[in-house]
Amino acid sequence: MSDTLAKAPPAPPAHARTVPIHVARSASSDEKRTVRLRILRYNPRVKGSVPRFENYELEEADGMTLFIALNEIREKHDPSLQFDFVCRAGVCGSCAMVINGRPGLACRTLTRNVGPEITLAPLPNFELIADLSVDTGKWMRGMSERLKAWVHMQEQDPDLSRLEERMEPELAAKIYELDRCIECGCCVAGCGTARMREDFVGAVGLNKIARFRLDPRDTRDDADFYELVGDDTGVFGCMSLLGCHDVCPKSLPLATQIAFIRRKMAAIGWK
Repeated sequence: MSDTLAKAPPAPPAHARTVPIHVARSASSDEKRTVRLRILRYNPRVKGSVPRFENYELEEADGMTLFIALNEIREKHDPSLQFDFVCRAGVCGSCAMVINGRPGLACRTLTRNVGPEITLAPLPNFELIADLSVDTGKWMRGMSERLKAWVHMQEQDPDLSRLEERMEPELAAKIYELDRCIECGCCVAGCGTARMREDFVGAVGLNKIARFRLDPRDTRDDADFYELVGDDTGVFGCMSLLGCHDVCPKSLPLATQIAFIRRKMAAIGWK
């Protein structure tokens, strides 16, 4: 064997060696991204206030949500910014707003999933308080009172010390599924009919009708529910655009329930 074949190849110089893949990845993961928020500002209660967009920049942190970003803006940049929050867990529905043209919850939206430039606006169809804050409670209360959204029992004065009637687990699960609505207003904000009719009860109202229709403790029948939603302000006003179904943060089966209630109410109307 020749000396040429026996020699090992020379080691590359230190500056020419390949950096291990895991080292390169760890270096890139430390890079922070700048998030730019474009927020619609307007306070109808302040004389001279006009609708305008204001821009804010901040460094994105790991796991940052829009809720965290908005709090950082209010604490470090602009304390006058108004928005609502309570639970930070997607349960209260207070932080609903329009995120890049789509209704959603700020506390459940990661900035890394939206993009480096984010446009925020208040939910439409509700009374504006200021900036990103709207009065969904006033709208929800009016809708609930109009639809009588409570269990109508046969007894006028029920015995509260008595155990509740038994319910099949399957039925209880169906009722609970519809009861998961947090009344955030996203479905109303994404509804085409609600934009044209202020008296439309929306998917949230029709979902309540579907919920109480299932409840065996409620003594009302379909004829009673027809009096509540059997017109264009109710189930027949829905244009089936399914915007409510697409933007519901709880992924409720709104399209299915609206279609079911429509069939039942149509059957009553044809009698």
